[in-house]
Amino acid sequence: MSINHIVTPLDSAILDSKAQYVFYHKMVDFSLKELIVSVQQNNLCNTQEINLFKQYCDLLLYSIEAMRIKYMYDNEDNMKVDLTDSGFPNYLEFRYLFNDLSLKDRYLKKLTDVSVLKEEFLDQLLRKKQPIKKQRLFQAASIVYYTSVDQKYIFNRFAQGKIFKTTINSEYLTSWSFYDVTHNRPFICFMYFDYNGKNIEKDKNDIYKVLNTVADRKMALDTMAYGIDRKLKDVFPKYIKRIDLGPFHNIFAKDENEITHAILDSISKKDIALESYALSLKIDSVSSTGTFKKGGFFSEQLLQKWSNVTHQNYVFAPHRIIQMLYNKVPHTIHTLAKSPIEISELNIERL
Repeated sequence: MSINHIVTPLDSAILDSKAQYVFYHKMVDFSLKELIVSVQQNNLCNTQEINLFKQYCDLLLYSIEAMRIKYMYDNEDNMKVDLTDSGFPNYLEFRYLFNDLSLKDRYLKKLTDVSVLKEEFLDQLLRKKQPIKKQRLFQAASIVYYTSVDQKYIFNRFAQGKIFKTTINSEYLTSWSFYDVTHNRPFICFMYFDYNGKNIEKDKNDIYKVLNTVADRKMALDTMAYGIDRKLKDVFPKYIKRIDLGPFHNIFAKDENEITHAILDSISKKDIALESYALSLKIDSVSSTGTFKKGGFFSEQLLQKWSNVTHQNYVFAPHRIIQMLYNKVPHTIHTLAKSPIEISELNIERL
């Protein structure tokens, strides 16, 4: 295991009440859906990329909803939100989900039968006129969790997309996503490439294996591109694009980010609502500018020359938050690729 794969729950804030769970999950769900629409409207991705971007975001939303069900009535465990520079759940939460669901048959056998719980709840509410005990609500939530959540849709540390033909610049396009365990944020990558082999269907597993090994964490994008290029002799990467989703700036985040601090400060002074939020998004890209040969006569390989990495930073936020950011952190706003992109304001009471 690489040192980059070592994770710790220590840099995390704990959600420890039902109200906090409801509040946090509504915020994440709402903001990610707003982001998907806005990325498309502002042409930050082409049509093929936006469809893939939406699929990966859907996996993230599905996983966070599974966490909501899992922890809602749990007295023993609480979900942890990352403190480092994320605002999203700590990576360990996704791993716990995945491991949990591997053992769901064993857990389901230990839980009370659904029909028994239904009778008990009806008796408690209608005849006795008393609230359901929290322990029994946890049993019911656990049944919903283990019977409705599918392990294959959990946002894992690495998720590989398919390879398909494209008409944009190169012959093929593939995508993948990873949840970086150091930054506790999701990343989504696209690679356009040419192929010089005989049968890409036979070679696709080798391509997937290399991507999983070389491109599964945040690093300098040209370093990632070189690593992929060097390990796949019949694959010629032409353009690689990586989207860094986050941080998610909100009341639960406690990082050192200036935007987070500006929002927290304004919330504390009651200048903006408790549910105020903003989402940062970074797009890095690198292109091939030519080729060069490396190696000896018997091991010569054609490799790509890479351009300088292009960095583009974006912020998505409601109108009032954008105004506040211009007042409090104008130097940060002026470094963005374009002015902050307006998305809808969240009103928890209306949801």
